[in-house]
Amino acid sequence: MTQHLAAPAAPASGTHTDWWRGAVIYQVYPRSFADGNGDGMGDLDGIRARLPYLRDLGVDAVWLSPFYSSPQADAGYDVADYRAIDPMFGSLLDADALLRDAHDLGLRIIVDLVPNHSSDRHDWFRRALREGPGSPLRERYHFRPGKGENGELPPNDWESVFGGPAWTRTPDGEWYLHLFAPEQPDFNWEHPAVHDEFRSILRFWLDMGVDGFRVDVAHGLVKAEGLPDIGRSDQLKLLGNDVMPFFDQDGVHEIYRSWRKVLTEYAGERILVAEAWTPTVERAAAYVRPDEMHQAFNFQYLGTHWDAAELREVIDVSLAAMRPVGAPATWVLSNHDVTRHATRFANPPGLGTQLRTAGDRALGLRRARAASLLMLALPGSAYVYQGEELGLPDVTELPDEVRQDPSFVRASGQDGFRDGCRVPIPWTTEGSSYGFGAGGSWLPQPDGWGELSVQAQTGDPASTLELYRRALAVRREQPGLGAGDSLEWLEAPEGVLAFRREGFVCTANTTGSAVRIPAPGRMLLANAEVETADGKVELPADTTVWWAV
Repeated sequence: MTQHLAAPAAPASGTHTDWWRGAVIYQVYPRSFADGNGDGMGDLDGIRARLPYLRDLGVDAVWLSPFYSSPQADAGYDVADYRAIDPMFGSLLDADALLRDAHDLGLRIIVDLVPNHSSDRHDWFRRALREGPGSPLRERYHFRPGKGENGELPPNDWESVFGGPAWTRTPDGEWYLHLFAPEQPDFNWEHPAVHDEFRSILRFWLDMGVDGFRVDVAHGLVKAEGLPDIGRSDQLKLLGNDVMPFFDQDGVHEIYRSWRKVLTEYAGERILVAEAWTPTVERAAAYVRPDEMHQAFNFQYLGTHWDAAELREVIDVSLAAMRPVGAPATWVLSNHDVTRHATRFANPPGLGTQLRTAGDRALGLRRARAASLLMLALPGSAYVYQGEELGLPDVTELPDEVRQDPSFVRASGQDGFRDGCRVPIPWTTEGSSYGFGAGGSWLPQPDGWGELSVQAQTGDPASTLELYRRALAVRREQPGLGAGDSLEWLEAPEGVLAFRREGFVCTANTTGSAVRIPAPGRMLLANAEVETADGKVELPADTTVWWAV
């Protein structure tokens, strides 16, 4: 067994808790969480200083978005060195200190891993360019001659997720594949050196003491043999086609079986989490078979509207898909790539998760609070994106010149407005960056941001922060909450969800009007004022209530 530099927070070796089956995992986007050195950019020291806040919030684990050495062409998802910390975030010593402090507080740490592509500043890629056609290093990426009389056309018709061709031509005439930005060349996972390198990277961070990995673009590593043309312009509807030659190929599963074997060498129940955009939940379940990953993000739930019938269908399908493979369902409402749900739920259904209008602030927040209670009551593991516990909306009025999302400057693909959910979060009611740091913030924070800060909401029983704190405490106290693979639906009026778990009932009114129903038991928690009388309860519009029965 390899000696660990930082002991994981898990129980002693030989004790299995399956902690991840019911964990609440908090996503930290490092550049926007807390700035420890006052340079306007979040960093590891800033995160470390705020770990007690996360412990007191009541989460089980913290997922850190990339902090690796990177030119930052895509906010760190373009990695130049997988074993180094980018100086903008700190050093390996800072990472070690963060891990130790987190574990001392009972928090586990999950780090992002980016195996689909590297940065174009990665040593392999730089050497491949320098050595030219025929270099063995080019075999570790997808270099190809072009089509056309003089090779002037891309090797195939694939398009980048960020818009434009998925190929860039080098000065020597060859082309290389990048499913994202040109600064992010795709690895060739048919090459054994790529497999060896990533198993080594896994062990490096496991030796450091990390408790798991969130695997970026887990569905994209293996491409169809021969890199065939697709032949249609709408090829990058990410959830639309299960035979895309660049996504969700069956060959990815052998990679994750290999990685799972590496994790079993380590004590402490380390885990793998798949970011796998698949056309169905059933396809996502293939990533969490017993010998592969432990969890997969539930993007179908993320894209569901605040509608009882739609929510019930996705909940049923999700639980049914995960049950045969013995994996927990996961539930998420926001992350660093989509509109915050306090903004999304303010918009009319059918307009998608990438809509960027302010909508009705009060309506969006009310629905977001209700949706969060519903999510935290479901069987399985839940993800919380930094700032959602404050009820933060997207920042929709960012000047073009400050935006840093690489897809913003490209012609199509993702809409390029992800910066709105990445604005640094407010900690205090006043100050140049509302407590984010002493040197301003890398994206401008809106006026009034301090009114939503941790300081402003702490101790206010009506605040969203205190609602989350109470919800996570009740979730820990109630034996029927957290891990599980089933629930019992109860009869309820149209537009209302009602389900039972052991000793617990959840009711959620997704309509715009109050609904009167029998009170199922003793009220534990609600996101709005609720009145009960004579065994009846009136559920206000957009309200979720937890009950002990």
